[in-house]
Parts: sequence; C-alpha cells; structure tokens
Amino acid sequence: MTAFESKNPGYRAASIAMFDGQPAMRTLGIVIVRLAPGEVELAMLHAPALTQQNGFIHAGIITAGLDNACGVAAFSLMPPEADILTVEFKTTLLAPARGERFVFKAEVVKPGRTLTFCEAKAYAEHDGKATLIATMTGTLMAMLPRLATSHEPRASRA
Repeated sequence: MTAFESKNPGYRAASIAMFDGQPAMRTLGIVIVRLAPGEVELAMLHAPALTQQNGFIHAGIITAGLDNACGVAAFSLMPPEADILTVEFKTTLLAPARGERFVFKAEVVKPGRTLTFCEAKAYAEHDGKATLIATMTGTLMAMLPRLATSHEPRASRA
C-alpha cells in the first residue's frame, strides 16, 4: 500500500463523523475497525436478518460494506470542505458469504481532485480462518461546494 497524506488534518474525526452519519451502517451493524489516510477496515457480525434463502449474508449487504469501505478510504484523503458520493463500482462475488464475522478492507489506488479510484476486499471469518468472498473496484467523487459567481446568467438561445 502506498502511503497517502490527507488534505484534511482532521481526516480521522471527519471520516468517523461521515460514517456515523449513515443510519444504514448502524442498521447493518458495520463498524470502523481501523482507519488511516487512504485505507480503512470495517467489520460486522453475522446476523440472520441479513441472510438470503440459503443462509448466506446477502450479496447486497456485502456490496454495501465494500462500497462504504471504498467511500471512507477515499473520503479520508479529501479536503475538509468535501463530501463524497459513489459514482461507479464493480463487485465480484468469489465465495458464499458464510461466517461469524465479515471484514471489508479498502484502499485508495489513485486519488484525484474530483474522482478517486479504490479497491476493496471482503472476508468471511469462521473458526479462526478468513476467506476472501468478494472484491470491488469503485470510483468516488468529491462533492465540493460550488463557488458563487457574479456572472450574469447566460442568454438563452432561442
């Protein structure tokens, strides 16, 4: 992992506040385990309410964990005035999501002023063993405040 430096000296508190502001993550029981500039590890325990018909954690839940891990990793490098939004991701499911605990690790591959590219991996832990169950690549957008301009509105072309 390449070490990145955050544009926000308060990245840690800002990233945690952004994460804590998401009711969906509380609903899923996902928590931050480790956070550094450009990388994060999230985790959640198995919950029967999150399973599909075969008893595995639903792929949508795994995808949500991976997406959020990418979001937190990318956000940790953004300037203080930024917010974040996912604009694209691809998930590959590699094995059934069966386990006692699930871990979502993400890292920034290429940060940018507007777009940041991340990679993430999901692991299922069972009987002390971790199994890679899914991967994600994602692109996230820094939502920066728009500057007010004193320009007159453009004349419409009729």
